[in-house]
Amino acid sequence: MTGTTLTWQLLRDLKSSALDDAAGGWDAVSGRADSDRATTDRAMTTKLRETQKSESAGAALKRLERLSRNFQYLHTETGLIRTTLNGLASELAGPQRQLLQALEDAESLNFTVHVDGSVSYPAAVGETLLGEKEAPGGSARGSALLPLDVPELIEQPGFPGGRFNPNPNAAKAQGIANSIARAVQSATEIDGRYARALSKLKAAKGLDVTRATLEDVYQDTAAVRSTADTYLRHGVPQDKSPAERKEWWDGLTEEQRLEYLEVAPDLVGNLDGIPALVRNEANRNHLPVLITALERRGGADAQTKIEALRGIQAKLGEHSKVPMYLMGIGDEGNGRAIVAYGNPDTSRNVSAYVPGLQTKLNMDFVDDTLQRGMDTAVGARGYDSSSAAIVWLGYDAPQDVDVMGQGDAERGAPAYNSFMDGLQVTNENKDPHLTAIGHSYGSLTVGTAAHRDGGIPGADDIILLGSPGVGVDKAEDLGVGKDHVFVGAAKNDPVTQLPSKQQSTAGFIGLLAGGPTAAYVAGDLADQGDDDLYFGKDPASEAFGARRFKVDDGPRPILDLGKFKAHSQYFTPTKDLVSADNIAQIVSGDRADIQWEGYR
Repeated sequence: MTGTTLTWQLLRDLKSSALDDAAGGWDAVSGRADSDRATTDRAMTTKLRETQKSESAGAALKRLERLSRNFQYLHTETGLIRTTLNGLASELAGPQRQLLQALEDAESLNFTVHVDGSVSYPAAVGETLLGEKEAPGGSARGSALLPLDVPELIEQPGFPGGRFNPNPNAAKAQGIANSIARAVQSATEIDGRYARALSKLKAAKGLDVTRATLEDVYQDTAAVRSTADTYLRHGVPQDKSPAERKEWWDGLTEEQRLEYLEVAPDLVGNLDGIPALVRNEANRNHLPVLITALERRGGADAQTKIEALRGIQAKLGEHSKVPMYLMGIGDEGNGRAIVAYGNPDTSRNVSAYVPGLQTKLNMDFVDDTLQRGMDTAVGARGYDSSSAAIVWLGYDAPQDVDVMGQGDAERGAPAYNSFMDGLQVTNENKDPHLTAIGHSYGSLTVGTAAHRDGGIPGADDIILLGSPGVGVDKAEDLGVGKDHVFVGAAKNDPVTQLPSKQQSTAGFIGLLAGGPTAAYVAGDLADQGDDDLYFGKDPASEAFGARRFKVDDGPRPILDLGKFKAHSQYFTPTKDLVSADNIAQIVSGDRADIQWEGYR
Protein backbone atom coordinates (compact mmCIF):
# COMPACT_ATOMS: atom_id res chain seq x y z
CA MET A 1 0.00 0.00 0.00
CA THR A 2 2.97 2.31 0.46
CA GLY A 3 3.03 5.19 -2.02
CA THR A 4 -0.76 4.97 -2.57
CA THR A 5 -3.44 7.17 -0.99
CA LEU A 6 -5.04 4.96 1.59
CA THR A 7 -8.81 4.57 1.51
CA TRP A 8 -11.10 2.55 3.69
CA GLN A 9 -11.63 0.16 0.76
CA LEU A 10 -7.90 -0.53 0.49
CA LEU A 11 -7.65 -1.06 4.22
CA ARG A 12 -10.65 -3.39 4.15
CA ASP A 13 -9.17 -5.50 1.37
CA LEU A 14 -5.66 -5.62 2.81
CA LYS A 15 -4.29 -9.17 2.85
CA SER A 16 -1.86 -9.34 5.74
CA SER A 17 -0.86 -12.79 4.53
CA ALA A 18 0.74 -11.15 1.48
CA LEU A 19 2.94 -9.01 3.74
CA ASP A 20 3.73 -12.08 5.86
CA ASP A 21 4.73 -14.03 2.75
CA ALA A 22 6.93 -11.18 1.55
CA ALA A 23 8.59 -10.97 4.98
CA GLY A 24 9.18 -14.71 4.88
CA GLY A 25 10.85 -14.38 1.50
CA TRP A 26 13.22 -11.69 2.71
CA ASP A 27 13.92 -13.79 5.80
CA ALA A 28 14.95 -16.68 3.58
CA VAL A 29 17.31 -14.41 1.62
CA SER A 30 18.77 -13.10 4.89
CA GLY A 31 19.32 -16.61 6.23
CA ARG A 32 20.95 -17.78 3.01
CA ALA A 33 23.31 -14.78 3.01
CA ASP A 34 24.32 -15.51 6.60
CA SER A 35 24.96 -19.14 5.74
CA ASP A 36 27.05 -18.16 2.73
CA ARG A 37 29.06 -15.72 4.84
CA ALA A 38 29.79 -18.43 7.40
CA THR A 39 30.87 -20.81 4.63
CA THR A 40 33.13 -18.16 3.13
CA ASP A 41 34.75 -17.41 6.48
CA ARG A 42 35.16 -20.93 7.80
CA ALA A 43 35.58 -23.15 4.77
CA MET A 44 37.48 -20.76 2.52
CA THR A 45 39.10 -17.79 4.26
CA THR A 46 40.31 -19.68 7.35
CA LYS A 47 41.78 -22.56 5.36
CA LEU A 48 43.49 -20.24 2.90
CA ARG A 49 45.00 -18.16 5.71
CA GLU A 50 46.29 -21.28 7.48
CA THR A 51 47.78 -23.00 4.45
CA GLN A 52 48.90 -20.31 1.99
CA LYS A 53 51.35 -17.41 2.54
CA SER A 54 52.03 -16.19 -1.01
CA GLU A 55 51.26 -12.79 -2.52
CA SER A 56 48.49 -14.29 -4.65
CA ALA A 57 47.01 -15.88 -1.53
CA GLY A 58 47.00 -12.46 0.11
CA ALA A 59 45.11 -10.99 -2.82
CA ALA A 60 42.64 -13.87 -2.70
CA LEU A 61 42.11 -13.28 1.00
CA LYS A 62 41.20 -9.65 0.34
CA ARG A 63 38.63 -10.73 -2.25
CA LEU A 64 37.19 -13.30 0.15
CA GLU A 65 36.98 -10.70 2.92
CA ARG A 66 35.11 -8.41 0.55
CA LEU A 67 32.76 -11.25 -0.36
CA SER A 68 32.16 -11.91 3.33
CA ARG A 69 31.30 -8.24 3.88
CA ASN A 70 28.87 -8.40 0.98
CA PHE A 71 27.11 -11.39 2.48
CA GLN A 72 27.04 -9.71 5.90
CA TYR A 73 25.54 -6.55 4.44
CA LEU A 74 22.96 -8.54 2.48
CA HIS A 75 22.07 -10.60 5.54
CA THR A 76 21.55 -7.53 7.72
CA GLU A 77 19.70 -5.33 5.24
CA THR A 78 17.32 -8.05 4.05
CA GLY A 79 16.70 -8.95 7.67
CA LEU A 80 15.73 -5.33 8.31
CA ILE A 81 13.31 -5.45 5.37
CA ARG A 82 11.81 -8.61 6.89
CA THR A 83 11.29 -6.90 10.24
CA THR A 84 9.84 -3.78 8.59
CA LEU A 85 7.26 -5.85 6.69
CA ASN A 86 6.40 -7.88 9.76
CA GLY A 87 5.95 -4.69 11.76
CA LEU A 88 3.77 -3.14 9.05
CA ALA A 89 1.51 -6.19 8.92
CA SER A 90 1.24 -6.35 12.70
CA GLU A 91 0.46 -2.68 13.22
CA LEU A 92 -2.06 -2.45 10.36
CA ALA A 93 -4.02 -5.32 11.86
CA GLY A 94 -5.42 -3.06 14.60
CA PRO A 95 -6.90 -0.33 12.32
CA GLN A 96 -8.19 -3.02 9.96
CA ARG A 97 -10.06 -4.74 12.80
CA GLN A 98 -11.54 -1.39 13.84
CA LEU A 99 -12.68 -0.72 10.27
CA LEU A 100 -14.19 -4.18 9.78
CA GLN A 101 -16.11 -3.85 13.03
CA ALA A 102 -17.50 -0.48 11.90
CA LEU A 103 -18.55 -1.93 8.53
CA GLU A 104 -20.19 -4.86 10.30
CA ASP A 105 -22.09 -2.47 12.59
CA ALA A 106 -23.26 -0.42 9.60
CA GLU A 107 -24.49 -3.53 7.79
CA SER A 108 -26.38 -4.78 10.82
CA LEU A 109 -28.23 -1.42 11.07
CA ASN A 110 -28.90 -1.23 7.31
CA PHE A 111 -26.70 1.86 7.03
CA THR A 112 -24.80 2.61 3.83
CA VAL A 113 -21.07 3.38 3.84
CA HIS A 114 -20.14 5.53 0.87
CA VAL A 115 -16.89 5.76 -1.10
CA ASP A 116 -15.80 8.84 0.84
CA GLY A 117 -16.41 7.12 4.19
CA SER A 118 -19.62 8.95 5.04
CA VAL A 119 -22.48 6.90 6.44
CA SER A 120 -26.13 7.37 5.49
CA TYR A 121 -28.93 6.22 7.74
CA PRO A 122 -32.67 5.69 7.22
CA ALA A 123 -35.58 7.70 8.55
CA ALA A 124 -36.94 6.86 11.97
CA VAL A 125 -40.61 6.08 12.08
CA GLY A 126 -42.50 5.81 15.33
CA GLU A 127 -40.93 6.84 18.63
CA THR A 128 -38.14 9.42 18.08
CA LEU A 129 -35.87 11.02 20.61
CA LEU A 130 -38.09 14.12 20.86
CA GLY A 131 -41.36 12.20 20.81
CA GLU A 132 -42.11 12.97 17.19
CA LYS A 133 -43.69 10.33 15.03
CA GLU A 134 -41.12 10.55 12.25
CA ALA A 135 -37.58 11.86 11.76
CA PRO A 136 -35.94 11.97 8.34
CA GLY A 137 -32.83 10.03 7.41
CA GLY A 138 -29.50 11.64 6.60
CA SER A 139 -25.77 11.23 6.30
CA ALA A 140 -22.90 11.48 8.79
CA ARG A 141 -19.36 12.40 7.78
CA GLY A 142 -16.71 10.97 10.05
CA SER A 143 -13.95 12.75 11.91
CA ALA A 144 -10.98 11.09 13.56
CA LEU A 145 -10.96 13.91 16.08
CA LEU A 146 -14.44 13.19 17.46
CA PRO A 147 -14.99 10.53 20.13
CA LEU A 148 -16.49 7.27 19.01
CA ASP A 149 -19.17 7.32 21.70
CA VAL A 150 -20.97 10.45 20.49
CA PRO A 151 -24.09 11.44 22.49
CA GLU A 152 -27.48 10.28 21.39
CA LEU A 153 -28.57 13.85 20.73
CA ILE A 154 -26.28 15.47 18.20
CA GLU A 155 -26.74 18.63 16.25
CA GLN A 156 -26.61 17.92 12.52
CA PRO A 157 -25.39 20.72 10.23
CA GLY A 158 -28.13 21.49 7.69
CA PHE A 159 -30.88 19.92 9.74
CA PRO A 160 -34.05 22.05 9.41
CA GLY A 161 -34.00 24.77 12.04
CA GLY A 162 -30.55 23.69 13.36
CA ARG A 163 -32.27 21.59 16.00
CA PHE A 164 -30.87 18.48 17.64
CA ASN A 165 -31.51 15.54 15.38
CA PRO A 166 -34.25 13.43 16.92
CA ASN A 167 -33.42 10.44 14.70
CA PRO A 168 -31.75 7.83 16.95
CA ASN A 169 -29.91 6.48 13.88
CA ALA A 170 -28.02 9.75 13.49
CA ALA A 171 -25.80 9.24 16.55
CA LYS A 172 -25.13 5.62 15.60
CA ALA A 173 -24.17 6.61 12.06
CA GLN A 174 -21.90 9.36 13.34
CA GLY A 175 -20.13 6.92 15.65
CA ILE A 176 -19.57 4.48 12.79
CA ALA A 177 -18.31 7.24 10.47
CA ASN A 178 -15.91 8.46 13.16
CA SER A 179 -14.63 4.95 13.68
CA ILE A 180 -13.98 4.54 9.95
CA ALA A 181 -12.17 7.90 9.79
CA ARG A 182 -10.07 7.04 12.80
CA ALA A 183 -9.10 3.63 11.41
CA VAL A 184 -8.05 5.14 8.07
CA GLN A 185 -6.09 7.93 9.76
CA SER A 186 -4.24 5.47 12.00
CA ALA A 187 -3.44 3.16 9.08
CA THR A 188 -2.22 6.11 7.01
CA GLU A 189 0.22 7.13 9.76
CA ILE A 190 1.50 3.55 10.09
CA ASP A 191 1.81 3.10 6.34
CA GLY A 192 3.73 6.36 5.94
CA ARG A 193 6.08 5.59 8.82
CA TYR A 194 7.01 2.19 7.42
CA ALA A 195 7.27 3.54 3.85
CA ARG A 196 9.94 5.98 5.03
CA ALA A 197 11.83 3.18 6.77
CA LEU A 198 11.74 0.96 3.68
CA SER A 199 12.94 3.77 1.43
CA LYS A 200 16.13 4.02 3.51
CA LEU A 201 16.93 0.36 2.93
CA LYS A 202 17.62 0.75 -0.78
CA ALA A 203 21.22 0.08 -1.76
CA ALA A 204 22.82 1.92 -4.65
CA LYS A 205 23.54 -0.16 -7.72
CA GLY A 206 27.07 -1.51 -7.69
CA LEU A 207 27.55 -0.56 -4.04
CA ASP A 208 31.00 -1.42 -2.71
CA VAL A 209 30.48 -2.77 0.78
CA THR A 210 33.36 -1.37 2.80
CA ARG A 211 33.85 -1.39 6.55
CA ALA A 212 32.39 2.12 6.57
CA THR A 213 29.29 0.78 4.81
CA LEU A 214 28.89 -1.80 7.55
CA GLU A 215 29.09 1.01 10.10
CA ASP A 216 26.15 2.67 8.31
CA VAL A 217 24.16 -0.51 8.88
CA TYR A 218 23.91 0.52 12.53
CA GLN A 219 22.00 3.62 11.44
CA ASP A 220 19.65 1.54 9.29
CA THR A 221 19.09 -0.82 12.20
CA ALA A 222 18.36 2.07 14.54
CA ALA A 223 15.85 3.51 12.04
CA VAL A 224 13.96 0.22 11.73
CA ARG A 225 14.17 -0.28 15.49
CA SER A 226 12.48 3.09 16.03
CA THR A 227 9.86 2.56 13.32
CA ALA A 228 8.88 -0.91 14.49
CA ASP A 229 9.13 -0.15 18.22
CA THR A 230 5.44 -0.85 18.93
CA TYR A 231 5.56 -4.13 17.02
CA LEU A 232 8.81 -5.27 18.64
CA ARG A 233 7.77 -4.38 22.17
CA HIS A 234 4.38 -6.05 21.85
CA GLY A 235 4.33 -9.22 23.88
CA VAL A 236 7.77 -8.86 25.47
CA PRO A 237 7.13 -10.02 29.08
CA GLN A 238 9.03 -7.24 30.84
CA ASP A 239 6.94 -7.49 34.02
CA LYS A 240 6.76 -11.28 34.16
CA SER A 241 8.80 -13.82 36.11
CA PRO A 242 11.98 -15.35 34.62
CA ALA A 243 10.11 -18.63 34.14
CA GLU A 244 7.38 -16.88 32.15
CA ARG A 245 9.99 -15.07 30.07
CA LYS A 246 11.72 -18.33 29.21
CA GLU A 247 8.39 -19.83 28.20
CA TRP A 248 7.74 -16.80 25.98
CA TRP A 249 11.14 -17.07 24.31
CA ASP A 250 10.81 -20.82 23.79
CA GLY A 251 7.46 -20.21 22.07
CA LEU A 252 8.81 -17.76 19.47
CA THR A 253 9.53 -18.78 15.91
CA GLU A 254 13.10 -18.67 14.64
CA GLU A 255 12.20 -15.62 12.55
CA GLN A 256 10.85 -13.79 15.60
CA ARG A 257 13.96 -14.61 17.62
CA LEU A 258 16.19 -13.25 14.87
CA GLU A 259 14.27 -9.98 14.87
CA TYR A 260 14.95 -9.47 18.56
CA LEU A 261 18.60 -10.50 18.29
CA GLU A 262 19.39 -8.39 15.24
CA VAL A 263 16.99 -5.43 15.40
CA ALA A 264 15.97 -5.06 19.05
CA PRO A 265 18.66 -6.79 21.13
CA ASP A 266 18.13 -4.23 23.91
CA LEU A 267 14.72 -5.77 24.61
CA VAL A 268 16.05 -9.25 25.43
CA GLY A 269 19.72 -8.84 26.38
CA ASN A 270 19.02 -7.90 29.99
CA LEU A 271 15.92 -10.03 30.42
CA ASP A 272 16.31 -12.59 33.23
CA GLY A 273 15.00 -15.97 32.13
CA ILE A 274 16.33 -15.67 28.58
CA PRO A 275 19.06 -18.28 27.82
CA ALA A 276 22.67 -17.20 28.30
CA LEU A 277 23.68 -17.75 24.67
CA VAL A 278 20.81 -15.54 23.54
CA ARG A 279 21.63 -12.79 26.04
CA ASN A 280 25.28 -12.94 25.05
CA GLU A 281 24.51 -12.55 21.33
CA ALA A 282 21.94 -9.81 21.96
CA ASN A 283 24.28 -7.78 24.15
CA ARG A 284 27.20 -8.16 21.77
CA ASN A 285 24.93 -6.83 19.01
CA HIS A 286 23.71 -3.97 21.19
CA LEU A 287 27.16 -2.99 22.45
CA PRO A 288 28.18 -0.80 19.46
CA VAL A 289 24.72 0.79 19.41
CA LEU A 290 25.02 1.71 23.08
CA ILE A 291 28.52 3.12 22.54
CA THR A 292 27.23 5.26 19.66
CA ALA A 293 24.37 6.57 21.78
CA LEU A 294 26.78 7.56 24.54
CA GLU A 295 29.07 9.29 22.04
CA ARG A 296 26.15 11.41 20.91
CA ARG A 297 25.24 12.23 24.49
CA GLY A 298 28.74 13.43 25.38
CA GLY A 299 30.06 14.52 28.75
CA ALA A 300 32.46 13.08 31.30
CA ASP A 301 30.11 10.38 32.57
CA ALA A 302 29.36 9.17 29.04
CA GLN A 303 33.08 9.10 28.19
CA THR A 304 33.85 6.99 31.28
CA LYS A 305 31.20 4.46 30.26
CA ILE A 306 32.35 4.47 26.62
CA GLU A 307 35.91 3.61 27.66
CA ALA A 308 34.63 0.76 29.82
CA LEU A 309 32.33 -0.61 27.12
CA ARG A 310 35.14 -0.48 24.58
CA GLY A 311 37.31 -2.29 27.11
CA ILE A 312 34.68 -5.02 27.46
CA GLN A 313 34.35 -5.14 23.66
CA ALA A 314 38.10 -5.68 23.36
CA LYS A 315 38.05 -8.50 25.92
CA LEU A 316 35.21 -10.20 24.05
CA GLY A 317 37.44 -10.29 20.97
CA GLU A 318 40.45 -11.72 22.76
CA HIS A 319 41.33 -15.32 23.54
CA SER A 320 40.19 -16.17 27.04
CA LYS A 321 41.11 -19.05 29.35
CA VAL A 322 37.40 -19.40 30.08
CA PRO A 323 34.75 -18.44 27.48
CA MET A 324 33.26 -15.00 28.17
CA TYR A 325 29.52 -14.28 27.97
CA LEU A 326 28.03 -10.80 28.04
CA MET A 327 24.87 -11.29 30.09
CA GLY A 328 23.89 -7.65 30.47
CA ILE A 329 24.90 -4.07 29.64
CA GLY A 330 23.34 -0.66 30.22
CA ASP A 331 24.08 3.01 30.72
CA GLU A 332 21.59 3.71 33.49
CA GLY A 333 22.90 5.11 36.75
CA ASN A 334 26.59 4.35 37.20
CA GLY A 335 26.41 1.81 34.39
CA ARG A 336 25.51 -1.86 34.13
CA ALA A 337 27.55 -4.88 33.09
CA ILE A 338 27.00 -8.56 33.78
CA VAL A 339 29.77 -10.85 32.57
CA ALA A 340 29.97 -14.63 32.89
CA TYR A 341 33.11 -16.71 32.60
CA GLY A 342 31.82 -20.08 31.51
CA ASN A 343 28.32 -20.86 30.27
CA PRO A 344 25.96 -20.48 33.26
CA ASP A 345 23.26 -22.55 31.54
CA THR A 346 25.36 -25.66 31.01
CA SER A 347 27.61 -25.48 34.11
CA ARG A 348 26.63 -27.45 37.20
CA ASN A 349 28.27 -24.88 39.50
CA VAL A 350 27.54 -21.18 39.01
CA SER A 351 28.51 -18.23 41.19
CA ALA A 352 27.31 -14.62 40.91
CA TYR A 353 29.54 -12.03 42.56
CA VAL A 354 28.20 -8.60 43.60
CA PRO A 355 30.93 -5.94 43.86
CA GLY A 356 30.68 -3.07 46.32
CA LEU A 357 31.95 0.36 47.30
CA GLN A 358 33.12 2.60 44.43
CA THR A 359 32.38 0.01 41.74
CA LYS A 360 30.92 1.46 38.54
CA LEU A 361 31.23 0.98 34.81
CA ASN A 362 34.77 2.29 34.30
CA MET A 363 38.18 0.92 33.42
CA ASP A 364 38.80 -0.21 37.01
CA PHE A 365 35.80 -2.49 36.58
CA VAL A 366 37.13 -3.80 33.26
CA ASP A 367 40.70 -4.34 34.44
CA ASP A 368 40.21 -5.39 38.07
CA THR A 369 36.64 -6.41 38.91
CA LEU A 370 36.19 -8.63 35.86
CA GLN A 371 39.51 -10.32 36.62
CA ARG A 372 38.02 -11.47 39.91
CA GLY A 373 35.34 -13.31 37.97
CA MET A 374 37.94 -14.89 35.71
CA ASP A 375 40.09 -15.96 38.67
CA THR A 376 37.07 -17.51 40.39
CA ALA A 377 36.08 -19.42 37.26
CA VAL A 378 39.60 -20.72 36.65
CA GLY A 379 39.95 -21.76 40.30
CA ALA A 380 36.57 -23.50 40.47
CA ARG A 381 37.22 -25.35 37.22
CA GLY A 382 40.33 -26.78 38.82
CA TYR A 383 37.98 -28.72 41.12
CA ASP A 384 35.04 -29.22 38.72
CA SER A 385 35.32 -28.31 35.04
CA SER A 386 31.56 -27.71 34.94
CA SER A 387 31.83 -24.36 36.73
CA ALA A 388 31.08 -20.75 35.76
CA ALA A 389 31.59 -17.46 37.60
CA ILE A 390 29.64 -14.25 37.00
CA VAL A 391 30.41 -10.64 37.84
CA TRP A 392 27.07 -8.90 38.45
CA LEU A 393 27.05 -5.11 38.26
CA GLY A 394 23.28 -4.88 37.99
CA TYR A 395 22.82 -2.07 40.50
CA ASP A 396 24.32 1.24 41.60
CA ALA A 397 26.97 0.55 44.22
CA PRO A 398 27.68 3.54 46.50
CA GLN A 399 30.53 5.71 45.31
CA ASP A 400 31.38 7.71 48.42
CA VAL A 401 30.27 8.17 52.03
CA ASP A 402 26.77 7.01 51.13
CA VAL A 403 28.25 3.55 51.77
CA MET A 404 26.70 4.10 55.19
CA GLY A 405 23.18 3.96 53.78
CA GLN A 406 21.25 0.79 52.98
CA GLY A 407 19.27 2.33 50.12
CA ASP A 408 21.50 1.09 47.30
CA ALA A 409 21.42 -2.44 48.70
CA GLU A 410 17.64 -2.34 49.09
CA ARG A 411 17.25 -1.18 45.50
CA GLY A 412 19.77 -3.71 44.18
CA ALA A 413 18.45 -6.76 46.05
CA PRO A 414 15.29 -7.34 43.95
CA ALA A 415 17.31 -7.08 40.72
CA TYR A 416 19.87 -9.57 42.04
CA ASN A 417 17.16 -12.02 43.09
CA SER A 418 15.56 -11.75 39.66
CA PHE A 419 18.91 -12.53 38.05
CA MET A 420 19.50 -15.53 40.30
CA ASP A 421 15.99 -16.77 39.57
CA GLY A 422 16.80 -16.51 35.88
CA LEU A 423 19.94 -18.59 36.38
CA GLN A 424 18.06 -21.46 37.95
CA VAL A 425 15.34 -21.27 35.29
CA THR A 426 17.71 -21.48 32.32
CA ASN A 427 20.27 -23.90 33.80
CA GLU A 428 20.08 -27.23 32.01
CA ASN A 429 21.23 -29.34 34.97
CA LYS A 430 18.68 -31.12 37.14
CA ASP A 431 19.95 -29.57 40.40
CA PRO A 432 22.54 -26.84 39.74
CA HIS A 433 24.73 -25.57 42.56
CA LEU A 434 24.40 -21.77 42.84
CA THR A 435 26.62 -19.58 45.01
CA ALA A 436 25.90 -15.94 45.86
CA ILE A 437 29.04 -13.90 46.52
CA GLY A 438 29.07 -10.42 48.04
CA HIS A 439 32.22 -8.35 48.47
CA SER A 440 32.44 -5.12 50.47
CA TYR A 441 29.12 -3.25 50.24
CA GLY A 442 28.06 -5.99 47.82
CA SER A 443 27.82 -8.32 50.84
CA LEU A 444 25.09 -6.04 52.22
CA THR A 445 23.28 -6.27 48.88
CA VAL A 446 23.52 -10.06 48.99
CA GLY A 447 22.43 -10.08 52.64
CA THR A 448 19.46 -7.84 51.85
CA ALA A 449 18.50 -10.08 48.94
CA ALA A 450 18.75 -13.17 51.13
CA HIS A 451 16.59 -11.60 53.83
CA ARG A 452 13.73 -10.85 51.41
CA ASP A 453 10.71 -13.16 51.29
CA GLY A 454 11.80 -16.44 49.74
CA GLY A 455 15.50 -15.60 49.98
CA ILE A 456 17.84 -15.69 47.01
CA PRO A 457 16.24 -18.00 44.42
CA GLY A 458 18.21 -21.19 43.89
CA ALA A 459 21.12 -20.20 46.16
CA ASP A 460 22.82 -23.11 47.91
CA ASP A 461 25.77 -21.23 49.40
CA ILE A 462 26.60 -17.62 50.27
CA ILE A 463 30.12 -16.17 50.47
CA LEU A 464 30.70 -12.85 52.26
CA LEU A 465 34.04 -11.13 51.65
CA GLY A 466 35.40 -7.96 53.23
CA SER A 467 31.98 -7.30 54.72
CA PRO A 468 30.93 -4.28 56.81
CA GLY A 469 27.85 -6.25 57.89
CA VAL A 470 24.97 -7.73 55.94
CA GLY A 471 21.89 -6.29 57.60
CA VAL A 472 21.15 -9.34 59.75
CA ASP A 473 22.73 -10.53 63.01
CA LYS A 474 22.81 -14.28 62.38
CA ALA A 475 23.92 -16.44 59.47
CA GLU A 476 20.78 -18.54 59.82
CA ASP A 477 18.74 -15.48 58.77
CA LEU A 478 20.20 -15.63 55.25
CA GLY A 479 17.99 -18.52 54.18
CA VAL A 480 20.55 -21.18 53.21
CA GLY A 481 21.41 -22.56 56.65
CA LYS A 482 24.29 -21.24 58.71
CA ASP A 483 26.62 -24.05 57.59
CA HIS A 484 26.26 -22.76 54.01
CA VAL A 485 27.29 -19.18 54.81
CA PHE A 486 31.04 -18.65 54.38
CA VAL A 487 33.03 -15.60 55.43
CA GLY A 488 36.42 -14.26 54.43
CA ALA A 489 37.65 -11.33 56.56
CA ALA A 490 41.29 -10.22 56.46
CA LYS A 491 42.82 -9.01 59.71
CA ASN A 492 43.99 -5.77 58.09
CA ASP A 493 40.91 -5.09 56.01
CA PRO A 494 39.51 -1.84 57.49
CA VAL A 495 36.08 -2.32 55.90
CA THR A 496 35.52 -5.48 57.96
CA GLN A 497 36.07 -3.41 61.11
CA LEU A 498 33.97 -0.33 60.52
CA PRO A 499 32.34 0.87 63.77
CA SER A 500 28.65 0.39 64.36
CA LYS A 501 26.40 3.43 64.03
CA GLN A 502 26.04 3.69 67.79
CA GLN A 503 29.52 2.58 68.76
CA SER A 504 32.16 5.11 67.87
CA THR A 505 31.73 8.80 67.23
CA ALA A 506 35.42 9.07 66.45
CA GLY A 507 35.23 6.28 63.93
CA PHE A 508 32.16 7.84 62.33
CA ILE A 509 33.95 11.17 61.92
CA GLY A 510 36.98 9.34 60.54
CA LEU A 511 34.80 7.59 57.96
CA LEU A 512 33.40 10.89 56.76
CA ALA A 513 36.80 12.53 56.66
CA GLY A 514 38.96 9.88 55.10
CA GLY A 515 37.04 6.67 54.42
CA PRO A 516 37.36 3.29 56.15
CA THR A 517 41.12 3.59 56.73
CA ALA A 518 40.62 6.83 58.67
CA ALA A 519 37.76 5.24 60.58
CA TYR A 520 40.00 2.28 61.39
CA VAL A 521 42.50 4.62 63.04
CA ALA A 522 40.16 7.20 64.55
CA GLY A 523 37.99 4.61 66.24
CA ASP A 524 40.85 2.37 67.35
CA LEU A 525 38.96 -0.40 65.60
CA ALA A 526 41.73 -2.96 65.58
CA ASP A 527 41.03 -3.76 69.21
CA GLN A 528 37.37 -2.90 69.75
CA GLY A 529 36.37 -6.05 71.54
CA ASP A 530 32.92 -5.70 69.99
CA ASP A 531 31.33 -7.70 67.18
CA ASP A 532 28.94 -5.01 65.92
CA LEU A 533 29.82 -3.41 62.59
CA TYR A 534 28.21 -0.61 60.63
CA PHE A 535 25.55 -2.80 59.01
CA GLY A 536 25.02 -5.27 61.83
CA LYS A 537 26.84 -8.14 63.50
CA ASP A 538 30.36 -8.90 62.27
CA PRO A 539 29.98 -11.87 59.86
CA ALA A 540 33.38 -13.16 61.09
CA SER A 541 32.20 -13.31 64.71
CA GLU A 542 31.04 -16.35 66.64
CA ALA A 543 27.78 -14.56 67.41
CA PHE A 544 26.96 -14.39 63.69
CA GLY A 545 27.55 -18.13 63.32
CA ALA A 546 28.87 -18.45 59.78
CA ARG A 547 31.87 -20.57 58.72
CA ARG A 548 34.99 -18.42 58.50
CA PHE A 549 37.68 -19.56 56.09
CA LYS A 550 41.33 -18.59 56.13
CA VAL A 551 42.59 -15.59 54.17
CA ASP A 552 45.86 -13.68 54.20
CA ASP A 553 46.09 -10.85 56.73
CA GLY A 554 47.00 -8.40 53.98
CA PRO A 555 49.09 -5.23 54.33
CA ARG A 556 48.42 -3.09 57.38
CA PRO A 557 46.51 0.06 56.41
CA ILE A 558 48.93 2.50 58.07
CA LEU A 559 52.21 0.82 59.02
CA ASP A 560 52.56 -0.95 55.66
CA LEU A 561 50.90 1.91 53.75
CA GLY A 562 48.44 -0.74 52.69
CA LYS A 563 45.28 1.40 52.88
CA PHE A 564 42.63 -0.71 51.09
CA LYS A 565 44.91 -3.42 49.71
CA ALA A 566 43.82 -6.04 52.23
CA HIS A 567 40.22 -5.30 51.20
CA SER A 568 40.85 -5.97 47.52
CA GLN A 569 42.87 -9.20 47.27
CA TYR A 570 40.44 -11.95 48.35
CA PHE A 571 39.92 -13.21 44.78
CA THR A 572 43.50 -12.82 43.52
CA PRO A 573 45.67 -15.97 43.58
CA THR A 574 48.89 -14.01 43.13
CA LYS A 575 48.18 -11.98 46.28
CA ASP A 576 46.10 -14.33 48.42
CA LEU A 577 46.24 -17.88 47.08
CA VAL A 578 44.64 -19.38 50.20
CA SER A 579 41.56 -17.14 49.97
CA ALA A 580 41.17 -17.58 46.20
CA ASP A 581 41.47 -21.36 46.55
CA ASN A 582 38.93 -21.48 49.38
CA ILE A 583 36.47 -19.46 47.28
CA ALA A 584 37.05 -21.80 44.32
CA GLN A 585 36.31 -24.86 46.43
CA ILE A 586 33.05 -23.40 47.75
CA VAL A 587 31.91 -22.40 44.25
CA SER A 588 32.77 -25.85 42.86
CA GLY A 589 30.92 -27.64 45.65
CA ASP A 590 34.09 -29.51 46.61
CA ARG A 591 34.94 -28.28 50.11
CA ALA A 592 37.16 -31.12 51.32
CA ASP A 593 40.36 -29.07 51.53
CA ILE A 594 39.12 -25.68 52.69
CA GLN A 595 41.39 -24.04 55.24
CA TRP A 596 39.34 -22.70 58.14
CA GLU A 597 39.92 -19.74 60.42
CA GLY A 598 38.78 -19.13 64.01
CA TYR A 599 36.19 -16.51 64.84
CA ARG A 600 37.20 -13.00 65.74
